[in-house]
Amino acid sequence: MTSPPHLRRPSPWIALACGAVIVTIALGLRQGFGLFMRPVELDLGVGRESFGLAMAVQNLIFGLAQPFVGALADRYGPGRVAAGGGLLYALGLALAAFVSSSLGLTVTLGVLLGLAMTGVTFVVVLGAVVPLMPAGRRGAAAGIVTAGGSVGQFLLVPATQIAMDGLGWRGALLAGAGLAALMVPLALGIARTAASGPVRSAATADAIPLGAALRQAAGHRGYWLLNAGFFVCGFHIAFVSTHLPAVLSDAGLDPGIGARALALIGLFNILGSYAFGVAADRLRKKYVLSWIYFARAAVMALFVVLPFTPLTATLFACAIGFLWLGTVPLTSGLVGQIFGVRYLSTLFGIVFMSHQVGAFFGAWGAGFIFARTGSYDAAWTLSIGIALLAGLLNLPIRDVPLVQRARPA
Repeated sequence: MTSPPHLRRPSPWIALACGAVIVTIALGLRQGFGLFMRPVELDLGVGRESFGLAMAVQNLIFGLAQPFVGALADRYGPGRVAAGGGLLYALGLALAAFVSSSLGLTVTLGVLLGLAMTGVTFVVVLGAVVPLMPAGRRGAAAGIVTAGGSVGQFLLVPATQIAMDGLGWRGALLAGAGLAALMVPLALGIARTAASGPVRSAATADAIPLGAALRQAAGHRGYWLLNAGFFVCGFHIAFVSTHLPAVLSDAGLDPGIGARALALIGLFNILGSYAFGVAADRLRKKYVLSWIYFARAAVMALFVVLPFTPLTATLFACAIGFLWLGTVPLTSGLVGQIFGVRYLSTLFGIVFMSHQVGAFFGAWGAGFIFARTGSYDAAWTLSIGIALLAGLLNLPIRDVPLVQRARPA
């Protein structure tokens, strides 16, 4: 087996800035996909279950490919992987503008976008940025990158609605493709370049081989509890981001309320992601994670028992937004704390795969429930129940760091 080339690390602050902007574009565009459900349904004559299936396939592929893409980033560098993801993202959106069937939606918005996002979101970007930062600032850095996704949601979801109003849903997809292409040059900011010395740090020196690290994680009960909790997070994110605009529209509210709600989720998650990132550096991460899941259950329960009005939609968006992606810096932080940061992209990629499997069921399952019952009530009840379960699952995680040193031959 050949050794990886000697690499020079990029500037931590340049990597942080470029990584945050990449995530801003990637997730900002993605969080607006729910706005396309009704126009696509009316134009193509496909049901919500079909659109939900495309989103579910996207989330599933996004998850299943994460461990492999994370390993590629660990082996060949995150810059190359992010550039490839940006190109595929732009291609997928451009092709989606010309589809005429549910199959076309599944191939473009589902398969192509699912593969693309593996290279331009949290696993690759956090794996590039977090190891560059001082140990006491890694949680805050992860929170800043995570908040980038919410900046994008706040800015790009309303922009998507404006583009749809002026250009139609097909024109809005083409505009999104042009924006997605900007991720390719931004990937240079997180790229490692050839240099005279290898990348070494206290976290990576004498690290065990990847296979041994994977076996170590597989034998750690806390790793599986993290996977289970993050499954629930994925279910929540996909369910709300895909179906909330339709939930509010079905209640007789103006479509602009749904777009505003998604934007507010993004705005308040900027605060939440950074706050929970800082908390990850100062508090026991597993307890903060449990609190987030319990709080989500309370917020969703209040939302469904109150009438759907512009005010309740706004309050729900603000509250769930604060809790939206705060799980990311905490979960990735726990993985790095327990197993070290040498293989963070790979090990967090596996946990993120669980997140996206949950997202598959959140996007498709809610559409399935609606198609069978004509209501989202059962989907909300399920979301509340599994939020409580996730809160309990995080409590017994053993978060003591493991010693990851290579044994002498």
